[in-house]
Amino acid sequence: MRNSQVRWAWAKIGPGAPPIKTPEGWLNIFHGVRTQCAQHYVYQLGVSLLDLEDPSKVIAQAKEAILEPEEMYELVGQTPSVVFTSGAVVEDDGEVKVYYGGADTVQCVATTTIDELLHACKHR
Repeated sequence: MRNSQVRWAWAKIGPGAPPIKTPEGWLNIFHGVRTQCAQHYVYQLGVSLLDLEDPSKVIAQAKEAILEPEEMYELVGQTPSVVFTSGAVVEDDGEVKVYYGGADTVQCVATTTIDELLHACKHR
């Protein structure tokens, strides 16, 4: 995937949590960066769905970020305007806990579901 394919992350994209295997493909939560006011980087999270047999093939991708800095602890800190994932845990009921850093200062967790992530890839 190239940053030209991620309209909200034109500055750069990079890895995030290890991909999550689903019957529909690998869910890949990644980070993307956009610039604001020419020199201020904003780190956000996105999700894409990759082919099970050939993960180099992107099947679908959310058109918008799934998590962006909004809370004070994500906006203000060592590095402002950052949410940067480091892992995800899938619970038996399909809930996904996404662990991420806020402003390179605090460790946070956001919750979603496999279904919501798949839906984001297909319908955003």
